[in-house]
Amino acid sequence: MATETKASLKLVECAEKISQGAEAKIYRGQLHPGPSADGSSPPSEGDENAPESILIKHRFHKQYRHPTLDNSLTKSRVAGEARALIKCLRSGVNVPGIRMVDAAEGVLGIEWIDGKSVRFLLGGGAEGEESIEEDEDEDGDGDDAGEETLQADDDDDPLREYGISQDALMALIGTEIAKMHQADIVHGDLTTSNMMLRHPSSRKGRQLVLIDFGLAYTSTLVEDKAVDLYVLERAFSSTHPASEPLFAGVLSAYETTMGKAWPAISRRLDDVRLRGRKRSMVG
Repeated sequence: MATETKASLKLVECAEKISQGAEAKIYRGQLHPGPSADGSSPPSEGDENAPESILIKHRFHKQYRHPTLDNSLTKSRVAGEARALIKCLRSGVNVPGIRMVDAAEGVLGIEWIDGKSVRFLLGGGAEGEESIEEDEDEDGDGDDAGEETLQADDDDDPLREYGISQDALMALIGTEIAKMHQADIVHGDLTTSNMMLRHPSSRKGRQLVLIDFGLAYTSTLVEDKAVDLYVLERAFSSTHPASEPLFAGVLSAYETTMGKAWPAISRRLDDVRLRGRKRSMVG
């Protein structure tokens, strides 16, 4: 176990730091970096044998917590995120693959996504322009900050480079969220920043990928799935002006995939919206 721990922390030390929140630091690193076994230079990035780039999330130790509590929380959160990703992968949901886990040291390594966030593609601004502010109860860690690797063109419509329309993109989003909910995984922080579109030139081709499962949990409750959708609806309205048609497209695809489960979720979503409006009026 000691050797495993040292290996994970060494991987973090060798990685490039991309962003930091209150709960975690995000890095871009490589699995098995360095020269090859025969002493020759490492392969170039375009080479099939090149080291794989990964995104590393390190939930660092918090000095203000009691060490026992800190270790327990760190282990449970890393393990919980890994379990959610594994369950999604087994259910056919497009999420980053897991490359390594060291729950004791708070290190999670996942697949690097070559692409852009949906937020960027819809004109909501590039990631990294704002500081990431988190608290202990809401600790989404901004995985997307490091995964946007492809430079934007000067074109006013970033979607043109990806060969997809807004309507088609909304359909992909709705379908992936429905697949996730069918697996009884609730994301907990659905925003357009936590969705990536793989570039068409990437190895897996164009694909909508859900990311950052730091707040995810398992639930069969209609209420929890409706709240998940409501969080996304609020994110659309706050980040993307005049987004009602966009979110309607998401719900249409979600309904198609959910089938008979949709009416109950739809009714509960209406209830959640009503509660949200009441809270807004109260203050």
